[in-house]
Amino acid sequence: MKARVVDNPAWAGVAPRLSVLIPFLRDDPSRLIATLAEADASGAELVIMDDGTGDPALTRRLADMLAALPLPARLITLPANEGRSRGRNRLAQAARGRHLLFLDSDMLPDAPSFLADWLALISAEDPAVAFGGFSLKQASTETRFAVHRAMAARTECLDAAARSLAPEKYVYTSNLLVRRDVFEAEAFDPAFTGWGWEDVEWAMRVARQWPVRHVDVPATHMGLDETAELAGKYEQSAANFARVVERHFEVVSTYPSYRAACRLKRLPGLKTIRPWFKRLALTEVAPVAARAFSLRLYRAALYADRV
Repeated sequence: MKARVVDNPAWAGVAPRLSVLIPFLRDDPSRLIATLAEADASGAELVIMDDGTGDPALTRRLADMLAALPLPARLITLPANEGRSRGRNRLAQAARGRHLLFLDSDMLPDAPSFLADWLALISAEDPAVAFGGFSLKQASTETRFAVHRAMAARTECLDAAARSLAPEKYVYTSNLLVRRDVFEAEAFDPAFTGWGWEDVEWAMRVARQWPVRHVDVPATHMGLDETAELAGKYEQSAANFARVVERHFEVVSTYPSYRAACRLKRLPGLKTIRPWFKRLALTEVAPVAARAFSLRLYRAALYADRV
């Protein structure tokens, strides 16, 4: 697939230590780019990739924005979507740093020292893999996002100490540092399509050979989903979950999501009951905690077909 590549004036002749890799699809990463550009980021570069949005006006705005940045930056525009794994692999190939920081376009650093903190960790430890964590500190508190907010706060927005108890489980491409030699040995699997599990599966492979470090260098997940959108993502993720079970049964079988799926699989009439889990999750007058619990049941019921 032929990509259009635009480098800003600061790009040429630079040997960065850290490449910040930002893929996006049908959204505008300008706020994240502007925030990173304001930081003390000597030694870093930005590589931004439009994974098939098809918006020439957005491309022009981003190219103009990057041209004015003091930070070295490259914009890659794809004519069609390649997907989460292939796109991130392409970003890594375009980067020049010894360390790669995968940062989703709907993230926003929680501290002005965000890039400086990552660069300091690189200098001090040269880590193979490190995940910085994410928060909801700056995320919307609108009612329409309440279910996603409740679920993320409960199971994903954990500090480094908690994440370290299951290092490979709490790895997401939202804020992930990888040393180049590690990524060249273990890239994301392009067989994963749609949404979900490709980053956790990657971490399972990597953890067999390298330590997975967890640190507190958080960024806020700004892109919370409404409940129907989140349910749709879970529906997409079932096939990827099955792939992880097949490849890494000894690991994933210890996860609560797997155990819940196994228990629900034994439930008579599950396929009849399953839509009701989703229906309750979408019921706006129900308590948020009940809706979030019902959505977790819906996800487990989807996965029950795959265990």
